[in-house]
Amino acid sequence: MKRRALPALALICAAALSATACSDPTAGDSGSPAGADGEQAKVDPTARLDGVQLTMWTAQNTLNAPEQVVDAFEKATGARVETQAIPDLYEQNVPTRLASGDKPDLMFWQPSVSTLPFIQPKQNLLTLDGEDWVSELGDTERSLGVIDGKRYAAIVTSPAMLGVYYNKDVFRRAGLSEKDFPKSYDELLALGRTVKDRTGAAAFYEAGGDKWPMQWQMQVQLTDLDKEWWAGLNENKEKWTDPVVVGAIKKYKEKLLDAGLAQKNYRTGTFTGQADSLWKGESGMVLNVTSFQSQLQAKHSTAEIDERIGWFPIANSSATGMYSPDQTNGVVAFRTGDEKRQNASRQFMAFWLGPDYADYIETMRIPSVQPSVPTPAGLPQASKAQVEALPTAIGVFQAKAIVAPDTHLYLADMIYGKKDPRQVAQAIQDQFTQVAKAQGAPGF
Repeated sequence: MKRRALPALALICAAALSATACSDPTAGDSGSPAGADGEQAKVDPTARLDGVQLTMWTAQNTLNAPEQVVDAFEKATGARVETQAIPDLYEQNVPTRLASGDKPDLMFWQPSVSTLPFIQPKQNLLTLDGEDWVSELGDTERSLGVIDGKRYAAIVTSPAMLGVYYNKDVFRRAGLSEKDFPKSYDELLALGRTVKDRTGAAAFYEAGGDKWPMQWQMQVQLTDLDKEWWAGLNENKEKWTDPVVVGAIKKYKEKLLDAGLAQKNYRTGTFTGQADSLWKGESGMVLNVTSFQSQLQAKHSTAEIDERIGWFPIANSSATGMYSPDQTNGVVAFRTGDEKRQNASRQFMAFWLGPDYADYIETMRIPSVQPSVPTPAGLPQASKAQVEALPTAIGVFQAKAIVAPDTHLYLADMIYGKKDPRQVAQAIQDQFTQVAKAQGAPGF
């Protein structure tokens, strides 16, 4: 999926939802069913559920994503699970529907600290800390879906990986091999200069027309900011106007765009254009998340991709990948007031991440979130490289900041001459502060 910040209108809707939840005298932490001894009751993933019907919300473009597990669960238990597509924009319309009192039993939702709060998990969702599948998750996946120390989302797919896709033929023509892969962002820019000078191809393809992919060049440069800095940002003690952030924006503009390392039409470039350009060798590299690879896999075989396209990880000062949570990574279960359906929702997730998980990832042809369940064979080498990089990957700011500002929109203003780097950083900070206040975040 594309990775965009929550749209501004959705932030307003979420604030309205927050106000509604806060006025509910019954609102509180949502526990899970307990056994006679007070401990959480164990779930039998295949127990019969004849007569139980659940509703699951998805985005329009992910309506078929849970199809395999829904069919298998219905056959195993006798339950019925109806999937309903919420009109785009999903992140905008879901909070609106919830604020009106409409609730599903289950829902796909991005399990990040910047997006999970917009559906008010403490008031609306079941807590899932004691589920058997939690301990089966990999370290990175286990860090997702948690707010204030409590788990509210099951992690069913791995987060997207951010890194550099490159055209192998372009690199060969430039005399480059794996030993030349960069170990810092500055080395990546130098590599781009080599590609351009030796081959005539654009070093990078930038998608200013679609805007959202531009955020990644900035994000990679923020990976040296430590946990304390991000904690300070979330408490209003640090700012997006920090010289490190301004410097990252400035370097992207001056050392990449203004230096001619992007294709000539970078202001109008598109996400689909990235894939076509890299495949044809018109550009040497693309910095993007896993959804970029999905475009390639939709058009070309694994063998064709392996022959032409490679991938390597990159961070500001190391050859380290970055992970980016998206909507299909997480599944949440709502407090509906119907205990039978709530228990069935827990059972659905236990089935998904239990007896059905190997079949699910084989059907979907995606990496596993459970080290004990092997990733399907036959995936492109680029996908395998991402799986290897995930355990040590660094989260993008959507996984660290309590609000994910519309960075891409302000960067677009910059490439169109409407903002300079400092003004971009200030716009990011202004939106961050506005939304954090609407959330009632401490310190704002």
